[in-house]
Amino acid sequence: MTRWDDAERLFRDARPALVFHLAAEVGGIGANRANPGRYWYANLMMGAHVLELARENGIGKLVVAGTVCAYPKFTPVPFRETELWSGYPEETNAPYGVAKKSVLVGAQAYREQYGLDAIFLLPANLYGPRDNFHPTNAHVIPDLIRKMVETPEEVVLWGDGSPTREFLYVDDAAEGLVLAADRYDGAEPVNLGSGEEIRIADLAQLIAEVTGFNGEIRFDPSQPDGQPRRKLDTSQALKAFGWHSTTSFRDGLRATVDWYRGVRSRAGAVYTPATP
Repeated sequence: MTRWDDAERLFRDARPALVFHLAAEVGGIGANRANPGRYWYANLMMGAHVLELARENGIGKLVVAGTVCAYPKFTPVPFRETELWSGYPEETNAPYGVAKKSVLVGAQAYREQYGLDAIFLLPANLYGPRDNFHPTNAHVIPDLIRKMVETPEEVVLWGDGSPTREFLYVDDAAEGLVLAADRYDGAEPVNLGSGEEIRIADLAQLIAEVTGFNGEIRFDPSQPDGQPRRKLDTSQALKAFGWHSTTSFRDGLRATVDWYRGVRSRAGAVYTPATP
């Protein structure tokens, strides 16, 4: 999707009436620090290509997934959609987050000039079966699951464990996307989240419980923490298209761990995910 010819061929072959633009290049803090230029370019180009091809092909509805990383570093909690432009994103997330915010501007501009029915959703950090578990660019939940299953003696987390995050189970996110496609046609972005905020230190303990990890959990404060807090106000999603999350965090984690262990057992003693 980052190359025009490939994106054009996809639209030509699929001939869609409805498009969900969920593609992204992104990772955890380490991957974000290592690839700021790539993540800015790739996400900006994918979004621009999808918007222009949706216009050219007369797409009936375009649903674009943005990111919680687009919010300013010190957004008041819970994050409300009206705060999206009140400051600059946290530094390690900024290239990715700003690229996604630019796609929001494009979606609103295409709506205004061409009448494109493009909507923009802002999901919390997603997790669930079939997540990216690769050692170089996995997000915190799949990364911790992989480490606690593969290395039962010790895991080391970046930062001091104090930042908070909000996580949304993939099935709940999918339901929100479909409901929004069917019921929402506004220009303003809408949050999708669980409404639950958890400290990274507490997250590590919870994943240890679910995986049965009995080793040592250490923190490396010499490494960055990322954004201090994340928690979304999801009242607009309920109001605009009747959506709210239903999966408990523990149940979602258990399903994710079970999936990973199943894949690992089928792949052999050590499961090495393919590089994305």
